[in-house]
Amino acid sequence: MLVASLGAGATACGSKGSPLAARPYDAADQVGFNQKAGSRPVDPGRPLEVTAKGKDGRITDVTVTDTHGRRLAGELSADGDRWHSTTPLAAGVRYTVTVRTEKPDGSPGQRTLSFDTTPAHKLLKVVFGPDAGTYGVGQPITAELSEPVADKAARAVVERALVVESAPRTEGSWYWVDDKKLHYRPKEYWPAHATVSVRSNLEGIQVAPGLHGATGAPLKLEIGDRVEVETDASSHQLTFKRNGEVINTIPVTTGKPGFSTRNGYKVVLGKQYFVQMRGDTVGISQSSSEYYNLPVYYATRVTWSGEYVHAAPWSVGSQGYANVSHGCTGMSTGNAAWFYENIKEGDIVRVVNSIGEDMDPFGNGFGDWNVPWKKWREGSALIAGTPDGSTPADSARLRPRV
Repeated sequence: MLVASLGAGATACGSKGSPLAARPYDAADQVGFNQKAGSRPVDPGRPLEVTAKGKDGRITDVTVTDTHGRRLAGELSADGDRWHSTTPLAAGVRYTVTVRTEKPDGSPGQRTLSFDTTPAHKLLKVVFGPDAGTYGVGQPITAELSEPVADKAARAVVERALVVESAPRTEGSWYWVDDKKLHYRPKEYWPAHATVSVRSNLEGIQVAPGLHGATGAPLKLEIGDRVEVETDASSHQLTFKRNGEVINTIPVTTGKPGFSTRNGYKVVLGKQYFVQMRGDTVGISQSSSEYYNLPVYYATRVTWSGEYVHAAPWSVGSQGYANVSHGCTGMSTGNAAWFYENIKEGDIVRVVNSIGEDMDPFGNGFGDWNVPWKKWREGSALIAGTPDGSTPADSARLRPRV
């Protein structure tokens, strides 16, 4: 249902007396719409159609823009007698339609109309993560959806509307972890000291019949220095690099047989000055000789299941020589304090040469960097090879190991 208003056009270039020099005439009698005039909003599920009336002119161009500046895609017939939208209208917005026409003598006409669409009944909300702040170069962006989206076409609509921009620019892509969660990462790490901005253009957009996008809060992150940590479980050494330069090498101990530290890339999840670590929180019975109940300081978390880099004064004699922990990376209190002060969320911690299993890409923290870029791109709904939407088993968020 359309509310019409006359649109004024600027005088075109041309010689005096030429049709091109004339002010565009009001094309109200030359243009028709598939919606009836009125004051009530229009059903967004119905396509928009514009037609030329009679034989005294044709449509040359149609521009349809909504409240947010988004243009509605459409198609104009070759003879200029009909234009129709080719994508669904957004819900709960106002559209402005500008139709340009031309008479057989070349004189231009114009008609501008505005109409509202009815609000959506069911909304798809998106929440971005992590919280705003400064992070390391390995920090993925997350998008949590309020409703499951399994259909590939619907996923593509969502993915196109989730915009990630960085300065300086870097190539990146979304990956559908499951029906309600996406991760975004660059091909390589974020550039050091980059600014990353994330926003949703989903508001009002039809994702699936009866489901439209809701307003989403934007997110802005600052990226710090490029910090990369590599722990070699066979040499029992941790190497700390900042912006490509090795600035510290620390003797460590990692997981002993049966409790081996996971190989692969991990992203720092957080830091805790003090954690009480107990064996029963990770399935070790209090009656077992492996049970522990220890106060731990300077703890940097890298998995949800309880793997940390932390102070382990009880194993200083083994640090640099043997692996004696229950899966964590232990070091002296002094070294752990230094590590704690120089590491931040989003920094990369990689373990190599452990006899343990590999880091899970998604179920136990941020193991995103263990997925090769080609495989990562296949997790996008915008290219071939999208996953079927199955959800990886969520690991239990267990308490710490030592």
